[in-house]
Amino acid sequence: MQTARVTFLTTPDDKAALDAYAARTGHSVGHVLREASSRYIAEGADREDADLAALVSEVNVAMPRMAAAIDRMIETLDATHDEVDRTLRAAGIRT
Repeated sequence: MQTARVTFLTTPDDKAALDAYAARTGHSVGHVLREASSRYIAEGADREDADLAALVSEVNVAMPRMAAAIDRMIETLDATHDEVDRTLRAAGIRT
């Protein structure tokens, strides 16, 4: 396995807590950080999937309402067009 060095800064208290956790679990600090970052990245993908699923659910609920609203608008426009046409015919403007 090829490796690359990563350096980050933290507070002395967080560093002490990290050292203590690593010692308590019998792992190196590097191992703890590798595991933590791998889990963080994996959970991020899971969160993104969950967010996407929630959006899809909202869209699935909204689409029928939007389609119905568009259908009502079309009906209103058709009725308005018919009324304007009748009015223009009655005025002798349209035959």
